[in-house]
Amino acid sequence: MNEMNQTERMPLIGEKFPSVEVKTTHGPLRLPEAYAGKWFILFSHPGDFTPVCTTEFYAFQRRYSKFRKLSTELIGLSIDQVYSHIKWTQWIKENLKEKIEFPVIADDLGRISSRLGLIHPAKGTNTVRAVFIVDPQGTIRAILYYPQELGRNIDEILRMVEGLQVFDKNKVALPANWPNNELIQDGVIIPPAADEKTAAERPKKFECFDWWFCHTKLKNNP
Repeated sequence: MNEMNQTERMPLIGEKFPSVEVKTTHGPLRLPEAYAGKWFILFSHPGDFTPVCTTEFYAFQRRYSKFRKLSTELIGLSIDQVYSHIKWTQWIKENLKEKIEFPVIADDLGRISSRLGLIHPAKGTNTVRAVFIVDPQGTIRAILYYPQELGRNIDEILRMVEGLQVFDKNKVALPANWPNNELIQDGVIIPPAADEKTAAERPKKFECFDWWFCHTKLKNNP
């Protein structure tokens, strides 16, 4: 059976990333196995040699070292052929002075894009701007979809990885705009109390707006 059977539904948060063989600018890879033990971000773009996509690749590369500090790899994707990816990344290096160090998937047959739900029905065969954040166990932790006309905020994607890693390490929730929340700044939210005794003890142990809304500071972030 085709490993990218298009009758399958797209994967969801909390499910395993589909095991697929891909051809990239760095040679063939099998996902998610190639990044076992690491986080990785697969992001799709509508097409090579397009202005918005170029700004995104430039921005991803400028932050690549920050992603690596979080043990996170990047891998791009579009339905362009591999020679187009190679020529485009060469153009970025020659004209914008940034070498794209992460691989780019050439999904010229559209199998992977169809499987992951990256083809927008109103936009022909181009892929939308999607982001899959996958943890070291190969589990999809977050999915983002953007329209073709809107470039991504790469700092937000970086923030999401940091936040997910904080959750995994400390089992706490992160507030809006963390780590610059308007109410608790870089604090984190304690999980809700599961019984009356715990609810009564929470305000004694943490800062609380009420028993159901308690927060604290972390000594060490990832």
